Amino acid sequence: MQNKENFYRLAYSYVQNADDALDIVQDSIQKAISANTLKDRKAIKSWFYKIVVNTSLDFLRRRKKVQVVDETTIEQHSPGQIDHYVNIDLQQALNELPPDYRSVIVLRYLEDLKIEEVAEILDLNINTTKTRIYKGLKVLRVQMEDFNFEEAK
Repeated sequence: MQNKENFYRLAYSYVQNADDALDIVQDSIQKAISANTLKDRKAIKSWFYKIVVNTSLDFLRRRKKVQVVDETTIEQHSPGQIDHYVNIDLQQALNELPPDYRSVIVLRYLEDLKIEEVAEILDLNINTTKTRIYKGLKVLRVQMEDFNFEEAK
């Protein structure tokens, strides 16, 4: 319960929809209760992060990248209102990253997890995790430069 906002934020970073993110967290809770595979109680946070990531990825696979925009998002982007998203370009660039890179970037920088925790959550070797972070940041940097170039036109 202490980390419920973090779990929700993580799910939301994948699906970009409030209702879907809530559903993913609920599904993750059900999976965690039914799986009951936790061996070390100290690792419960990273274990549940892993469940949320996998549930989010499963949801995206089922949805096949069809993005449904919720009413709140439409209202915030309608003409005449102030844009509340200071980093809208960053969010868009993150959404365009391949899932492997997006996962490590979100967990490392948005959820502020250590590289070892990210590796454990995603079942990756630490060196693979570092490589994906490096390559993901490189792709993100190029995308952000492209966004800035488009704005300058």
